[in-house]
Amino acid sequence: MVFEKKMIMYGEPDDEEEEAPAEEEEEEEEDMVDPLETIRAKCEASEHCAHTRERLEACTARVGSRSHTEEECTEELFDFLHARDHCVAHKLFHSVK
Repeated sequence: MVFEKKMIMYGEPDDEEEEAPAEEEEEEEEDMVDPLETIRAKCEASEHCAHTRERLEACTARVGSRSHTEEECTEELFDFLHARDHCVAHKLFHSVK
C-alpha cells in the first residue's frame, strides 16, 4: 500500500525518462539557425538592399495611408527581392566554390 501511494504521488519512474529527451530535442531545434536566413539578413543590411527596402517601405506606407488607390508596390517589392537574392546568390555560390 505504501508503494502504491508513492507511485501515485511521484508518478512512474519511466515518465521522467521519456520527457527528458523530448525537451533536449526541442532545445536543439531552437538553437539551429538556417544559414540562408543569416545570409539574407546580411544582404538586407547592404547599401543597395537597404535603398530598395526603403523604397518598398515608403510605397507601402503611401498605399496604406490612402483609402482608395490603384497603386501597388509590386515593382518596389520585386526590386527589393531581386537585389537581396542577387546578393544571396553571390555570397552563397562564392562560398560553395
